[in-house]
Amino acid sequence: MEGELAEAVVVINKKFRMKNIKLTISSLFLMLSILGYSQEKKTEFKKRVLETIEVDLLSSFYNQDGDNAAVSGGIGTEELTDITGTMIVSIPLNDDDVLTIDTGISAYTSASSSNVDPFDGDNPADPFVASSGASKTDLWFNFTGIYTHSSDDRNEIWSANVSLSSEYDYFSIGAGGSFTKLFNEKNTEVTLNGSVYIDTWSDIYPKELRAFAPGGDGLDAGLFFYNTITGNANYNPIYQQFDGMGRNSYAVGLNASQILSKKLQGSMAIDVIQQKGLLSSPFQRVYFSDVADSFIENFHLADSNEKLPDTRVKIAVGGRLNYYINEFLVLRTFYRYFTDDWGITSHTASVELPIKITDKFTLYPSYRYYTQTGADYFAPYEGHLSSDEFYTSDYDLSEYNANQYGFGVRYTDIFTKAHIWKFGLKSIDLKFNQYDRTTGLKSSIVSGGIKFVMD
Repeated sequence: MEGELAEAVVVINKKFRMKNIKLTISSLFLMLSILGYSQEKKTEFKKRVLETIEVDLLSSFYNQDGDNAAVSGGIGTEELTDITGTMIVSIPLNDDDVLTIDTGISAYTSASSSNVDPFDGDNPADPFVASSGASKTDLWFNFTGIYTHSSDDRNEIWSANVSLSSEYDYFSIGAGGSFTKLFNEKNTEVTLNGSVYIDTWSDIYPKELRAFAPGGDGLDAGLFFYNTITGNANYNPIYQQFDGMGRNSYAVGLNASQILSKKLQGSMAIDVIQQKGLLSSPFQRVYFSDVADSFIENFHLADSNEKLPDTRVKIAVGGRLNYYINEFLVLRTFYRYFTDDWGITSHTASVELPIKITDKFTLYPSYRYYTQTGADYFAPYEGHLSSDEFYTSDYDLSEYNANQYGFGVRYTDIFTKAHIWKFGLKSIDLKFNQYDRTTGLKSSIVSGGIKFVMD
């Protein structure tokens, strides 16, 4: 009887142990399943930097006019029109990485650049009349690729970019990168960026100066053989030929932004740029007050072409303050101070007041004021002496004030109800800006943009 009882106890203990083992194994699988499910859910719900492909289509029409063309030595028409088209495609490679491709083409017609050779048209040469020659129009191409990587917690962002641009007298290749760090629960953001651009100019000089290049025919050249020089018939310009046609630009910048309160956000930035190489524009004319004037038809023959130092350092410091007034109104302000070692000091101030009139429509009135001192090397038409070391009559380097008035409207649909193929329409922008400066230059630009997102 005792033996049977002991055997029964053993059997019960075995069953109990087996049951415990089964329970332990089941519990282990349950724990692993819960852990795996948690990790799977964590990965599944990791917020992507960019949810889907975005496409921006941008276009603009620009028009300007004035009477201080640098090509003709500070006088002459500055009439120019430009039509630009740009496409920007942002592609999420995974949760953390985004590739952005930015391509653009610009077609322009320039009365001033046509007067690099004012004698190749059908009309008498005149600085205030565009030449009908081939140099009147041109195309500009641009390509930029940007790769961006964000850390898992989205507190660190790295980016790298390369760019190419080209037009008839100019080719540029560039590369750069940036690093952004977010602190204080993403209320503070600091970005360090840098870039390098390597540019090459084509060897293009004013038509009348080319005859005085080394080995040229001088006054025996065809231009002077087939045309009569009036005024000073003993035309003998200073031909400034540049040794190298390259220019390198190096830039570094630091930007810090801070959420100051529920309604106020501010940022500050400093940028330093150093340029080396050919900083003169070879085809821009200069006229000296101590040299007798020579003309062909109505065009004043150049006394020389522009000559500027081969180095330049630029420093800009600026800041922004954005204030949320209410759900319908935001105030955006900007200020920047600029200085360089050519003698230019400038101040820029702007204000924009987005007004949300409905859930989908926002108006953007804006104003920008700009003022600068003139460069040490600037003088107007016939304001230089032939003994000057450097000289330019480019009014972009002169002293002036400028006002810009703008107005824009934006349509936004966060639900992208309208579709074209697999892309939903997210926003439409249309802007107009009018620019006037005290040198007499006036310009206007109409620009628009459409953003699509892939469903």
